[in-house]
Amino acid sequence: MYNQGVGSWLQRRRTKSATKTALIYRDTRTSYGELADRVDRLANALRDRGVQQGDRVAYLGENDPSFLETFFAAGTLGAIFVPLNTRLAPPEIQFALQDSGSTVLINAAALDGLAVAGSRDTAVRHRLVVRDTRSTDVSDGAEDYAEARTAASADRIDVRVTLDDTAIILYTSGTTGRPKGAVLTHGNITWNSYNVLVDYDVVSSDVALVISPMFHVASLGMAIMPVFLKGGTLLLEPGFVPGRALSLIEHYKATMISGVPTTYQMLAEHEAWECTDLSSLKKLTCGGSAVPVRVMEAYESRGLSFSGGYGMTETAPGATSLQPDRSRDKMGSVGLPHFFTEVRIVDPLGDVQGSHAVGEIEVKGPNVIREYWNRPDATENSFADDEWFRSGDMGYADDEGFVYISDRLKDMIISGGENIYPAEVEQIVIELEAVGSVALIGVPDEKWGEVPKAIITVRKGHTVTEEEVRAHLEGRLARYKIPKSVVIVDELPRTASGKIRKAELRQMYAESQAPRRTPVVVRNHPRGNR
Repeated sequence: MYNQGVGSWLQRRRTKSATKTALIYRDTRTSYGELADRVDRLANALRDRGVQQGDRVAYLGENDPSFLETFFAAGTLGAIFVPLNTRLAPPEIQFALQDSGSTVLINAAALDGLAVAGSRDTAVRHRLVVRDTRSTDVSDGAEDYAEARTAASADRIDVRVTLDDTAIILYTSGTTGRPKGAVLTHGNITWNSYNVLVDYDVVSSDVALVISPMFHVASLGMAIMPVFLKGGTLLLEPGFVPGRALSLIEHYKATMISGVPTTYQMLAEHEAWECTDLSSLKKLTCGGSAVPVRVMEAYESRGLSFSGGYGMTETAPGATSLQPDRSRDKMGSVGLPHFFTEVRIVDPLGDVQGSHAVGEIEVKGPNVIREYWNRPDATENSFADDEWFRSGDMGYADDEGFVYISDRLKDMIISGGENIYPAEVEQIVIELEAVGSVALIGVPDEKWGEVPKAIITVRKGHTVTEEEVRAHLEGRLARYKIPKSVVIVDELPRTASGKIRKAELRQMYAESQAPRRTPVVVRNHPRGNR
């Protein structure tokens, strides 16, 4: 076999375990052999539409078997998969399609309007629509996904793909307001899967409930790819509904879940929690932020413990892991570096710090990206010594090497597992004529961990309301990026150089549930002064 990348995984699984269940979706079982056959047909359908090695194939949809089929079909051809966040606004979709140069877009029928709007003025030449039983006819110029796949040849395709070739481009919100495409190679995905197999003991009998969006690297890296590598079973859900998730765990004897703290909190707070049989569960992995003590205790009362961890899109995604037996004595830690990954803490000069000294967290390993798509500037700025990825997060390691996160250097907000970069939102808020300056911060939220809050100043002679600010952002940004509250103040605290002191704002609004609001007509703040 010439293909050494992830596109060959299902072919290899078909040889070793063709009749074993690979996927359960809406109570329908699909074997590894059946899934590999679908991937072969889709790969031929894509090639018939001009997709060649190195071309980009985008996907817009919730969790669905067609997502996996598209990913593996692209890998079979040596093409590059571009999964799109379904919560993005049309201009954000359009940017990702334009920047990646995707020539094919596969989208769910429920998101057809978003796909049509987002694919305007892009390189997309073919659009295939995935319909379910409730779907109507596809849009003008689009094709039916299932019909295109079924009509294609079932011949197996084998092209030369190496571990150094690009497998996926995942777009992350940009710290300067411009999204970046993280380039994950076949090797990045493979080595991350090895890390998960080693540190989380994934086995072939595992049944993994996938309730987090697959367009995030966490679902792909921490569940889907390791489980497929071992020949386990994916229990795939279109979205997260706590009651149904509990029912699925009991009915299908799920053994593992990967999620964020909000996921686990909503499960534990559901009315069916106490009466659901959870005895099959063995592995609970959680990322994004620390698990609240009350949630941890709810699971411990059922005999369950969490595996924690730290990572990011650029590490595919694992950097560290915390084993369940250390979750109590190392509470607050994100664990030790993954087996094939290294982590170090450095000061501003790049010198490695000793234990308990806070510095920037840097990561090295075969699971770490080598570049951003079309962004040599961002690539150069993101690496130290040409091999250590600069996370932008601040932290320290204790005497045993356990890593703790102390702050976010880049001011990134994590809300329900979604990353929000303030600059992206601030750029659009400042477009309002009445706004003199703006700072977006994350404030604590019981359900989502934290949510965005905008603190703004108003230009002299102008007025603006919270509703007007939010309305200005609607349709231009994903809803989770839109501030849940807006506060108008006389001044924003600044350093001597004029930079906004966001740490001070976070402390101020974390301590006060209802900080004092000042009148909306205030003294002069020159437009654009941020």
